[in-house]
Amino acid sequence: MTFSFALRATDGGARLGQLETPHGTVQTPAFMPVGTQGAVKATLFRDVEEIGAEIILGNTYHLYLRPGDELIARRGGLHRFIGWSRPILTDSGGFQVFSLAERRVIREDGAQFQSHLDGSRHLLTPERAVDIQARLGSDIAMVLDECLSYPVTHDAAAASMQRSLRWAGRCRDRLTQLRTGCSAAGEVRLNADATAMVTNPGQAQFGIVQGSTFQDLRDESADATTAIGFEGYAIGGLSVGEPIGTMYSVVEATARRLPEHQPRYLMGAGTPEDLVECVARGIDMFDCVMPTRNARNGQLFTSEGRVNIKNARYAEDDAPLDARCSCYTCRHHSRAYLRHLYMAGEMSAGALNTLHNLSFYLDTMRRIRDAIVFRTFNEFRQEFLRSVSRLPSDA
Repeated sequence: MTFSFALRATDGGARLGQLETPHGTVQTPAFMPVGTQGAVKATLFRDVEEIGAEIILGNTYHLYLRPGDELIARRGGLHRFIGWSRPILTDSGGFQVFSLAERRVIREDGAQFQSHLDGSRHLLTPERAVDIQARLGSDIAMVLDECLSYPVTHDAAAASMQRSLRWAGRCRDRLTQLRTGCSAAGEVRLNADATAMVTNPGQAQFGIVQGSTFQDLRDESADATTAIGFEGYAIGGLSVGEPIGTMYSVVEATARRLPEHQPRYLMGAGTPEDLVECVARGIDMFDCVMPTRNARNGQLFTSEGRVNIKNARYAEDDAPLDARCSCYTCRHHSRAYLRHLYMAGEMSAGALNTLHNLSFYLDTMRRIRDAIVFRTFNEFRQEFLRSVSRLPSDA
């Protein structure tokens, strides 16, 4: 029922590892399909398992608002509630609060926001983010942080980074309270008025490195976050509009500063090219809504570039979406049929497209892991980048 990470092999900057969690093992580098509200959109968990996903992501903000973390705790925790027995990572909700823009105010005690559902007002403090995730019972819980847009001034980034550090310390203190005070029934008496429920006593907690695109701030944040001491570390606040080369540079320099024998997670960045390039820079874990969101919009990833299935050129194309892909969609259906479903507004279009895009991402991660084992990652990387750009994208 404990969390651990073992680094099994390296090839240049690329790392092969293994996460052990209370709900199973995750081979890294790993991609986490996003199940924000306790569901991976347009697909079933049966299919998500069958295509090889070992871990998914849920979100504190959304699950807190609906159906409520206390209700989920009474149902036995998030795993039992949604019927997913493998590991889950929960984001703290910081990015969702950031995205509310006009509906939130960041204060020292936490983030005050209005619900996008009904306009009700809420205060998400670091302690509350920990309590909610304890009730959800994820295997990996993220600290509450502040995410900034791009561009931002150095002074603003520094002030935000320092606030995120203070919040990280408060999150760690709260989790320590929960761990030391947890009863056999999972209840923790924090004071005379509040009782927290822990549905997964083996839950790990990851710190988050912030600092926008300023490497001196990233260095300071990385050193201070690792000094607090977490089970793993994430790089947050990227893929928010900065140039792609800048993102890669920040990732590489920041990853080098993080502990070698603990997992490294790049939050929210994830074109297929990003996955390969950031594995080369020392990242172990990824999540992104791109494969599922793009699938629902008819934007599909293949071994020869991106396909916009809406295009008329596919109306009589009997070829599979990707001849190199073995997913259900590519084994059974043509591009012509997939275009027909999308143009007709059939719900199965989103399901089949999502299944393919997630399969493409997960298969890419499998191929990356194999390449690291055989110490051929650099050759794989070069061929992959050539392959996905071989045909002009029609997206």
